[in-house]
Amino acid sequence: MVSFTKAFTAGLMASAAMALPINSPVQKRSTAKRGAAYNDISTVFPLASSGTVSWAYNWAGSLNGDLPSGVEYVPMLWGAKFFTGWVSAIETALSSGSSYIMGFNEPDNTAQANMSPGEAAGYYQQYITQNKGDAKLISPAVTSSTTPGQGLDWFEQFIGQCSSCDITGLAVHWYGPSADEFKTFIESAIDTATRHGLSEVWVTEFALDADINGVTNQANAINFLNEAIPYLDSQDMVTHYSYFMSAENFLLSNGALNPVGEAYVSTSD
Repeated sequence: MVSFTKAFTAGLMASAAMALPINSPVQKRSTAKRGAAYNDISTVFPLASSGTVSWAYNWAGSLNGDLPSGVEYVPMLWGAKFFTGWVSAIETALSSGSSYIMGFNEPDNTAQANMSPGEAAGYYQQYITQNKGDAKLISPAVTSSTTPGQGLDWFEQFIGQCSSCDITGLAVHWYGPSADEFKTFIESAIDTATRHGLSEVWVTEFALDADINGVTNQANAINFLNEAIPYLDSQDMVTHYSYFMSAENFLLSNGALNPVGEAYVSTSD
C-alpha cells in the first residue's frame, strides 16, 4: 500500500541498511515511460540528470517549484480533503503544459482517499471529467489488494459507475515480495484495462513491500528493478511508471543517486 503521509515520514528512516555492499550488477536500459514520485521537488533533479525520466508527480495538484527541463508534471486530485483549491491548481497545471490528470490516491484504502466506488465516480465526474478536452484522464490509483472491494475489484465497481467519465488509463500501485508476483499483477491490470476499453496502464507506485519505508536491502531492490523494469518496458499497454520513490533512503542518499537510484535511471548504450 502507499501513503501520502508515508512519503513525508520516510526520510526519517535510518540509512544504515543502505551502506551494505552491492554485488548485484546494474543492468542498462532506456525508456520514455519512467517517472519520479516526489514530495521534495529538488529530489527529481538527480534522477532527471540521466535523461531517462520524462514525467513526475507529487500526489498533488501543484508542483511546488520548478521541474527539470523535459520532465512533465502530472497533477493528481489526491482526495476529498484537497477539493478546495483544485480548480485553480488544475488550471495552472494545464496552462503550464500538463497533458494528463490523475484521479484519487488509493480510494480503496481506508488510510488514504477512502471512497466508495460510487462516491469516487461522482467526484471524478465533478472535478476531473470537466477537463477532458484539455488532458487525458487517468483513473484513481488502486492498490494491489485482492480483498473483495479493494484493488482491481474496487476499480471494476468504480468504472461500472463511471463509464461516461472519459477515462483513458488505469492507474495501479503494487507492493509485494517478488518480481514474479509483480508481473502477475500487472498482467491482471492490463487485462482489466483492455476489457474496459482503456488504452493504457500507469504503475504510479511500485516496490518490494520490505521497502515501503525506505530501501532495506539495496541488492534485493536492484535485483527487483533489473527484472521489473525491462518487463514494464516490454508491455505496450504500460505507458508510465514510477518507482516508490524519489527521496532520501529510497532512490537517493545524501542528495545523490544511490545504487538503487542508479539502477532505476540507467540508460541503454
